[in-house]
Amino acid sequence: MLDTVYRDFGTGYVPHWHGDIVDPAAAYLAPARHTLLVALDPEDGAVVATGALDSRGPAHPPNPRCVAERFPSGETAQLRRIYVRPEHRRRGLARRLVAELLAFAAADGGYRAVYLHTDPAVEGAEPFWRSLGKVVLDEREEPAGGQGIIHFEIPMGR
Repeated sequence: MLDTVYRDFGTGYVPHWHGDIVDPAAAYLAPARHTLLVALDPEDGAVVATGALDSRGPAHPPNPRCVAERFPSGETAQLRRIYVRPEHRRRGLARRLVAELLAFAAADGGYRAVYLHTDPAVEGAEPFWRSLGKVVLDEREEPAGGQGIIHFEIPMGR
């Protein structure tokens, strides 16, 4: 996951945004309604993909108020850290991880919506998420431009 924030996002590690990456057990394994999935390369056991879900809705700020109000914490399953190493992309790993996360959210019974946001500057991210969900807000279309992030709702029944 740290590789992705450095390589794909270009931000590097930012404690306020990436604290869950350095302590994934506390963020995703300890809370009962959260989970973390990891895909391993069968050849060498290296981590090639990750996917996580938690019950925290998008915060305002930095996200627009309308998005935070639409997806409140506790009722929203937020997909996070859906990362696939570049050399393992286009093999269905992300789609499979998302399907498993959606099944987890549905089995929980307490989530009414599934939310995620993506940076369209990351290669392949926007078309992938558009194939799975509905755009709720594309900040690039807002007068002020926001952060340029695209916010999605993913149907839980996928």
